[in-house]
Amino acid sequence: MSLQNRIINHFSDSIQIQQDTLTGLGELIEFASQRLVATLLNDKKIITCGNGRSATVAQLLSSAMLNQYERDRPSLPAIALTTDATTITAIANDYHFDDVFAKQLRALGQSGDILVVYTDGNNSANIAKAVTTAHDKDISIVALTGNNGGMIAPLLNETDIEIRVPSDSGAHIQEAHTLITHCLCDLIDHQLFGG
Repeated sequence: MSLQNRIINHFSDSIQIQQDTLTGLGELIEFASQRLVATLLNDKKIITCGNGRSATVAQLLSSAMLNQYERDRPSLPAIALTTDATTITAIANDYHFDDVFAKQLRALGQSGDILVVYTDGNNSANIAKAVTTAHDKDISIVALTGNNGGMIAPLLNETDIEIRVPSDSGAHIQEAHTLITHCLCDLIDHQLFGG
């Protein structure tokens, strides 16, 4: 296969997954945005986490809330549990890597907050432990997953929202997660600030 054909395949596959995500998950994305807005209107915060490239998307949401998405507006309360290397490595060293998000969430999370987790469907034990901790603290969850939902999907309860991208390609799942996150940011801004 030529290099140009490989490029065409990447774009074509990505476009198809984005279209399938829109068709199958558009209403869930809207519902998730409404849940995030309700959390903010109740003076609670958004907490995010993910591993590897998913950590980048988690930080994208947090950054857009704290700073801005596409327009100047007041900062919104959000914390990314992926950003403090000292804390993450200390927890991983003193306890276990599975605890890096749960331990932070136990200290920083409050009842009524919302946890947004990102995983491409792999079995991320630290995300699973964060989900369990969130439930213990009465923190609801929006889970952006892919593939078959991995070990996260069975942990979610009836009040949680799972937005599962219909793909088994980690790269394409994360591309879709980024687009979904941009949609969430736009919908939050629109619901809170109009326009």
